[in-house]
Amino acid sequence: MQLLNFVLFQAAWFAGVIGAARGEPLLGTVVVAAVIAWHLSVSARPAVEARLVGAALAVGLVFESLCVQLGQVSFASGQPDPRFAAYWMVALWGLLATSLNVTMRWLKRRWLLAAVLGAVAGPMSYWAGVRLGAARFIDAGAALTTLAVSWALLMPAMVWLATRFD
Repeated sequence: MQLLNFVLFQAAWFAGVIGAARGEPLLGTVVVAAVIAWHLSVSARPAVEARLVGAALAVGLVFESLCVQLGQVSFASGQPDPRFAAYWMVALWGLLATSLNVTMRWLKRRWLLAAVLGAVAGPMSYWAGVRLGAARFIDAGAALTTLAVSWALLMPAMVWLATRFD
């Protein structure tokens, strides 16, 4: 199940990002939503897992919209209101939630490791999205620094939420 969770996460992430880069954010978001739906359908406690996904979506909407409003990032598509994050980007937060109690279960109660992983993998994920054309950094250095610091806090928080909803 862990391998399948990992493969589906990666495939849906690429679908979301490439869909946005090609001007078809809805298509990628549908793939992400399908993976989330599949995850909930095979979950031992789907209602609890759905609450985790919902919490992650809320955190993602607030954080990504803040990044937009602070002028750190702009999205290529999928942003009906320029003050808020692109919907495909928020959907990726729900996708992240599907891996927290499965593929990334090993991070539970390892707060420092979660912070380090967040500080490195968070900005790398954004950088990949930028390189694929789904987003643009306004000032790459400032954006990557903001993302590293933010994800050093967000990843342990997401792991904590997953622990509460597990």
